[in-house]
Amino acid sequence: MRNASALSRFVATMIAVGALLSGCGQAPSSPEHDAGSSDVGLSGVQASAGQAGAANGAGVPVAAGSGGPVSAGSAAKARIGSGIDPASLPGGSVYRNPANGRNEVIVKDSSNTAVLIGDSQSEPSFGWPRQGLAAAGYKVFFCGRGGTGYVASNGKTGNYIDALQRGDWKLPYGTPPLVVLEGGGNDAARGASDAQIVANAERLIAIIQQRYPAARVLMVGTLARGAHYGGGRRSEVDTLLGKVANRHGLPFVSAGDWLTRYNLTGSMADGVHLNRHGHAALGAVFGQRLEAMGLEYQDPALLAGLYH
Repeated sequence: MRNASALSRFVATMIAVGALLSGCGQAPSSPEHDAGSSDVGLSGVQASAGQAGAANGAGVPVAAGSGGPVSAGSAAKARIGSGIDPASLPGGSVYRNPANGRNEVIVKDSSNTAVLIGDSQSEPSFGWPRQGLAAAGYKVFFCGRGGTGYVASNGKTGNYIDALQRGDWKLPYGTPPLVVLEGGGNDAARGASDAQIVANAERLIAIIQQRYPAARVLMVGTLARGAHYGGGRRSEVDTLLGKVANRHGLPFVSAGDWLTRYNLTGSMADGVHLNRHGHAALGAVFGQRLEAMGLEYQDPALLAGLYH
């Protein structure tokens, strides 16, 4: 009964939240594989035109991402910062931020937008990290692609840190309240060493904290079966990332045993990806975890009213 109640609250929240905002990234791909979808460039200025309401396999409304991807080599023209008011630009415009010299994406009403950096667990519009963030009250700006990780790349784009540095994807302009770093599965599958994973994770953390000093940064570990149920290297990487987060004083959500803990081994699309029912179930779990950690979205206006 308790699980049913939690799922009911999750469904209600998903309906209330509405459209998820897809960002940096690339068009959503199928969770059946780790390969990324093809790049879609922008021509001039991209307008946000999301479409909500697609239903997942559990009947939970999941909004499609809005607009097209902002990808490396696209035809998007950056608006240079000098003389340009970024607030006047349409959502989806690429803006050259004079403060850091990097191209960034204009996101309207970014005050409740979480930036999600991840792999194929996060890439689909119905991915459990996106659903959990939506349940916690956030719109989502996704950066990343299936087949990537802290060390792993997929042949079309680099690993998290390299892709960011060379502009394969672009972060949003402004200050999001939350940045989520999810991944590790592809690093585990491709034999990345502990030292490589730690070094690149710490580089990414440093850059994100430099770009968004006021944002909270959350690390989410590697989805697996658990160390005693065949989780293997995936569970090891989950533990490793937890140690990195702890060393930097960052909150961490371990997913290294979630497939067995929540009885979802029968809800797999393949050996490592969930089907839609599984994504919905873990979306509810992740949303509850965010709330328990005090990381759900809190409207500043409402909070101000509580203290006046």
